[in-house]
Amino acid sequence: MSLTFLFRTITRDVAKVSIRQHVQSLHTGCQLLAAEKAVLMKLRKNTGYTFINCKKALEKFDNDIAQAETWLHEQAQKEGWSKANKLEGRKAKEGLIGLFIGDKAAVMVEVNCETDFVARNEKFQQLVKDVAFATLAHHQNKSQAGYVKSVLVGDELNKLSVTEGASLSDRVALTIGRLGENMSVRRAVAVGVPAEWHIGSYVHGGVSGQTDVAMGRYGALVVFQGGKEGERETLGRKLGQHIVGEAPVSLGNMDDLPCGESETRLLPQTFLGDPSRTVAQFLLGQQARVLDFVRFQCGETANEEAK
Repeated sequence: MSLTFLFRTITRDVAKVSIRQHVQSLHTGCQLLAAEKAVLMKLRKNTGYTFINCKKALEKFDNDIAQAETWLHEQAQKEGWSKANKLEGRKAKEGLIGLFIGDKAAVMVEVNCETDFVARNEKFQQLVKDVAFATLAHHQNKSQAGYVKSVLVGDELNKLSVTEGASLSDRVALTIGRLGENMSVRRAVAVGVPAEWHIGSYVHGGVSGQTDVAMGRYGALVVFQGGKEGERETLGRKLGQHIVGEAPVSLGNMDDLPCGESETRLLPQTFLGDPSRTVAQFLLGQQARVLDFVRFQCGETANEEAK
């Protein structure tokens, strides 16, 4: 065998090995890229943050998805508070009323933003849910026997806890950071009733697709006794519709006489569902009695609340 032939054979074999190793390297690299992409997609789905930020977080923590997610939340919260401070003072008169009816308990909340466009955003609507359920949890933790009514505003409301120990003010700042508008949790009310009492409700201008927490521009809760078996839910809704539409500010008495179109007491008002009767007359026919009510209108001023 000549030296030339031997050299060519060795060269050919080395080339084959080199090509095989290169192909294996490419295959391994493709697997690695696919795995990294899967982690990236999972982090994006879990958090909702942008691909760029998710990729940055994974690179920072060597593809550790748990650490990356924690870091993303921390960064978003910092950015949210920064933006919240910059936007503070801008008028937030739009938003939603959120209403939830539980087992012998109910909550109604108002959360404000700057535009109706943001009020239709899912992240803003999630904030409304967070406020409603945080208020309900607070109410249930201090619930007492009999009729209980709690009204929360300001710091008392903002300090309520949501998931993972964060406060409502933290959640508001985070949502501001994501949506870029000033927002505020304005007020909340929670009621709890004894077994023989009932809670009716109505939301006007509702947001489609919401099931657990009803949302809209106007909301009403009404606490009542009696009512015909099987018809109490309808009765509660009719009373709530009247309260939203006619905006009473006090209850009045069953034997009060109407004082004209400017009547602000509920019971002497002409009943919205049947103008031939007053609310008191309608209730007599239903064998029912209203004990209390609350009406919220999104963005109303303090003077309008007091009317």
